[in-house]
Amino acid sequence: MNAISGAYDWLTTSANWQGEKGVWHRLAEHLYFSGVCLAVACLIALPVALLLGHIGKGGALAVNISNVGRAVPTLAVLILLTLTPLGEHGDMPTLIALVLFAVPPLLTNAYIGMREVDHSVVEAARGMGMSGRQLFARVELPLAYPMVMTGIRSAAVQVVATATLAAMAGEGGLGRIITAGFNLQNTPQVVAGAFLVALLALFVEGVLVLAGRLLDPMRGRSRVGG
Repeated sequence: MNAISGAYDWLTTSANWQGEKGVWHRLAEHLYFSGVCLAVACLIALPVALLLGHIGKGGALAVNISNVGRAVPTLAVLILLTLTPLGEHGDMPTLIALVLFAVPPLLTNAYIGMREVDHSVVEAARGMGMSGRQLFARVELPLAYPMVMTGIRSAAVQVVATATLAAMAGEGGLGRIITAGFNLQNTPQVVAGAFLVALLALFVEGVLVLAGRLLDPMRGRSRVGG
């Protein structure tokens, strides 16, 4: 209980929230890493997954290749990238490592969502004279939307949690609070930093759940075959 009460005291001390080493600054850094990495991963994974799901070819191979990355620890990738010439470019190793970590859930869920669209609905749409683009935009994508959003939420939460590793490469983020606590042998600070990361992950999850419901193209309509 001493660590928990100590963490509460640490979090309620205004000095710990101010300055370049304060919570607000570290939170901004954490959101920057997480947001940029998630956006880049979406730009890479979603078009590929949706296209392969639409044409029905090559998707399984792409998913299997992307999932290989899950077997490699993100910290190991980060350290290896830091030792390469990329390590001379500031936060580039961290960004690349987090992007590679975010791609598999995005690619897998989007592809599965497209392939699980009811074929009878697709055939009915084709029978109505829809072109390939119309079929993709008006039928397949709306019905695959829940799985796509599941992948985005999963990737976002994983990236937020894993972005703490940026501190291992000397970068910013909430992980710096945790590593500083370890260096100072300050257990309450370590607990406080871990709590902030968990809270941020839950907040991001909640925001994306709400956004997913508000942006659902099938909102207010029956999701036939989905």
